[in-house]
Amino acid sequence: MSDNKTKDLIGAIKKKGKSLESEMSFFDHIDVLRKHLLRSLLVIFLLTCAAFWFYEFIFDTVVMGPMSGDFWTYRMMCKLSAAFPSLGADFCITSIKGKIINTEMAGQFTLQINSCIMTGIVFGVPYLLFEIWLFIKPALHEKERKSASGFVFFASLLFLIGILFGYFIVCPLSINFLTNYTVSSRIENTFTIDSYLSSISTLTIGTGIIFELPVVIYILSMFGIMTPAFMRASRRYAIIVILIIAAVVTPTPDMMTMLVVALPLFVLYELSIFVSASIERRKKKELDK
Repeated sequence: MSDNKTKDLIGAIKKKGKSLESEMSFFDHIDVLRKHLLRSLLVIFLLTCAAFWFYEFIFDTVVMGPMSGDFWTYRMMCKLSAAFPSLGADFCITSIKGKIINTEMAGQFTLQINSCIMTGIVFGVPYLLFEIWLFIKPALHEKERKSASGFVFFASLLFLIGILFGYFIVCPLSINFLTNYTVSSRIENTFTIDSYLSSISTLTIGTGIIFELPVVIYILSMFGIMTPAFMRASRRYAIIVILIIAAVVTPTPDMMTMLVVALPLFVLYELSIFVSASIERRKKKELDK
């Protein structure tokens, strides 16, 4: 009996050792992830500091750009209005009537800090994606590494396209609608600078994140969670979800603005189906070998 008890004790110690080893391995992974995130935060911090050197350009040209009648989007709309008179005179925007004010003691100081942080985040996203890639790369097989080698490039490219689309399309259309929308002629549209910066940041960065849909579908398809058959069967539901997202992203009841935002999302969804289908075909080829 004593021999059996000794064996049971040794077995229990071995099992406990294995569980401790797996727990340490898990915490080691967390520690590695923490280091990657800290490096990303450091880069974003340095980019934020660099934004202070170019703050005059960032604020006057970039942040306040959509409030100027000379903004690129408004000039293009006027050219389209001249080329296609059926669009109407209202399609040509030459000025924005809304007025922006500061109502807090530290409002302009906070504005400078927040706008620099937003700039640092936007330019730091590619490096953040690079650090994420370095974290997940060791866990992938050689074939998976080769197939996902362009992850950082394509994810950064989609984010950049989303940022540009949000800044040059979604922001101007939303700002023009909101500054001209009134329920009574007695009410003057005067906005705080915090409200304006918050709207610009949400619309721009939010659109950039939404444009990462094909990358998300790629990752889910790699793990077998998402399939092209499921996405095709769910297309009608996806259309409803896309319209809801477009309505949330654009804080305006303007149907024109919502459809302009929804259109590229439809394209991204169809592109995601193509990406998922290509991964499924590649998996079938590997199984047939």
